[in-house]
Amino acid sequence: MVTAVTNLGRSGLYDWLVQRVTGLILLVYFLCLAGFILGNPGMDYEVWKGFFAHTASRVLGTAAVLSLAMHAWIGLWCTLTDYVTPRMMGAKANLLRGLLSALCGITVFTYVVWGLQIIWGVQ
Repeated sequence: MVTAVTNLGRSGLYDWLVQRVTGLILLVYFLCLAGFILGNPGMDYEVWKGFFAHTASRVLGTAAVLSLAMHAWIGLWCTLTDYVTPRMMGAKANLLRGLLSALCGITVFTYVVWGLQIIWGVQ
């Protein structure tokens, strides 16, 4: 049985809504990137760097990185709770699920820090 502690006490509806909102933010971000790339066919490094030096680009990039992290975390949590179960993995399933959740959490956190350093490090 999966407890409410695992998903921070939120409901399935909350997770579903977060998945949709973060997916929409990611769609907007990637459409903006695609529009910028298609709108600048002769783009060089300075144009690319200038795009990411704008505050609006950084804010949208930050929202995209955080959205990706939330989206990934909920997806990974759902997958782990669906497939790493005592029925399928035996008595050690809760320990394995906890270890895998910790590994996923550390990985997602690392990618968030790295992404924010990249986005806000452009001069």
